[in-house]
Amino acid sequence: MSLEIAILGPALMLLVFSIVQGGLWFYARSLALAAAQEGAAAGAAYGAPRDAGAARARTFLEQQAGDSLTATAVSASGSTSTLVRIQVTGRSLSVLPGLPGLVITQSADAPVERFTTDTTP
Repeated sequence: MSLEIAILGPALMLLVFSIVQGGLWFYARSLALAAAQEGAAAGAAYGAPRDAGAARARTFLEQQAGDSLTATAVSASGSTSTLVRIQVTGRSLSVLPGLPGLVITQSADAPVERFTTDTTP
């Protein structure tokens, strides 16, 4: 009986830790995507300043992420005058102390809201 526990115990613990780590990764990925989408929506709003999207994404992460998404970086590179692109990068929380979590990168795009004229005759 103790031999079975000695063999199956570590395998079962590895399975449990893998499931928990996968859940933490998925949750952190969802947080990063939500922050990118919030930033893209804020940056695409009519009359929004150029840095509004990145600022909104950072604010979202400060309010919602906690320790679930660490070492975050928000970038608006790739944005143009007609498109806002926000990219959020960070690390998920790690189950094993001393080991960094998995790297997560999520991005969202949104067209800049603007008035246009009707071009049909």
